[in-house]
Amino acid sequence: MAQPSASRPAAPGGHRDLTKGPILRTLLLFSAPTLAANILQSLNGSVNSVWVGRLLGESALAATANANVVMFLVFAAVFGFGMAATVKVGQAFGARNIDAARRTFGTALGFCLGLSLCVATAGWIFAPALLRAMATPGETYHFALTYLRVIFVAMPASMITVMLGMGLRGSGDAQTPLKFMILSVVLDIALNPLLIAGIGPFPRLGIAGAATATATASYVSMLAMVTWVYARDLPLRLRGTELAYLIPQRSELGYIVRKGLPMGAQMLLISAAGIIMIGLVNREGVLISAAYGASLQLWTYLQMPAMAISAAVSAMAAQAIGAGLLHRLGQITRSGVLLNFAMTGAMTVILLLFDRGSLELFLGPNSPAVDAARHIQFLASWSYVLFGVTIVLFGTMRAGGVVIAPLIVLAIAMYPGRLGFYYLAYPHIGADALWLAMPFGSVIATSLALYVYSRSGWRTRSRAIPELEAEEETCADGDVAGRMTPTL
Repeated sequence: MAQPSASRPAAPGGHRDLTKGPILRTLLLFSAPTLAANILQSLNGSVNSVWVGRLLGESALAATANANVVMFLVFAAVFGFGMAATVKVGQAFGARNIDAARRTFGTALGFCLGLSLCVATAGWIFAPALLRAMATPGETYHFALTYLRVIFVAMPASMITVMLGMGLRGSGDAQTPLKFMILSVVLDIALNPLLIAGIGPFPRLGIAGAATATATASYVSMLAMVTWVYARDLPLRLRGTELAYLIPQRSELGYIVRKGLPMGAQMLLISAAGIIMIGLVNREGVLISAAYGASLQLWTYLQMPAMAISAAVSAMAAQAIGAGLLHRLGQITRSGVLLNFAMTGAMTVILLLFDRGSLELFLGPNSPAVDAARHIQFLASWSYVLFGVTIVLFGTMRAGGVVIAPLIVLAIAMYPGRLGFYYLAYPHIGADALWLAMPFGSVIATSLALYVYSRSGWRTRSRAIPELEAEEETCADGDVAGRMTPTL
């Protein structure tokens, strides 16, 4: 499951001065740990998909793709509030007010846990209707329903783990969340083949085994992290009368909801577009759905450099604005765009050169879906280079407090842009309209982002926001791309 990365600067004692030194070098060094941690997180999902695809076949792989898009939507409904709480916890620690940090953390944990229980229950009940609405085909539907419902059982544990990780990061402790992310990833990867195929003393559970492995890893990681927090007496542990902080307090909740709604709304917008997209893909049949599911796993990695670079750009821009160094904003943004072209561009070229071997990991060497997936990769993969440019521009603007413009730009690009292209082009080019709609939407998003960025008004009205807040808001930009949870 997604855990916060270990790359964020510690607060308050681990603060980094990002207003000095060579911009490109600073940006590269600052974003590298985030990229490494996010790749580790994504590797979990990819390895699990390899086990599912190789042991259970194309229909099962397509089912996990359907389920992951749904779970991304579910987690997006909660994550925005958690990211907002992280910022306020960080501010409280910066002011050396531990009690205030515990109040905020308790409210966030209680609120998000309650919300996740409600959403998970609703998801369990309405999963069949949602999968039917996505036109999930035949055998894939039954795989997806089984997988999805077991994953819903794990959602409370996953949310507690994520909220603990977010709170710890806000307190300046990035190492503890990383340790338990590694534990969860190792357990999930190890248990998947054992429970899918029934190796040794383990029962043969098929697709339910893949979900059970994830659920088990989630609960073990959650219990281990809670035990660690109390055993080490870490600052965010709640004891005695402090346990009452788990009942959301109006003053704390107001801030979390006010700050979290824009981030959550953007993540919901992106995940809803992902659900619509996979619903359209499902109408093309199981083979194309499986090919798309394998492609999604590879696209997860294509967006990782841009996400890490954007978070670093946002943090550097926040410090520059706070220091009154507005002239550095253009240099920071240009360096971020250049770094994105170099890293995302290189990864795209490598992916397209070695796409057959990569796709066969998920689909098997004899699957007819491999050639279909290669075709999808050729038409759509390069759109992530433009995606990177867009979110780097967003990263700079968000550092100045601009939050509505990115939401509007993405809404236009994904709905009238991407979906409009599909409906207009499908009668003429068939399923290729799906894959070409992605770069078409990216062109629109990048063009609009460049226009908004070039306007001088946001610079003159920019207000300094905390570095951690700038980074957290960047997390809302990521494409679904086969992930079960948003990347942090």
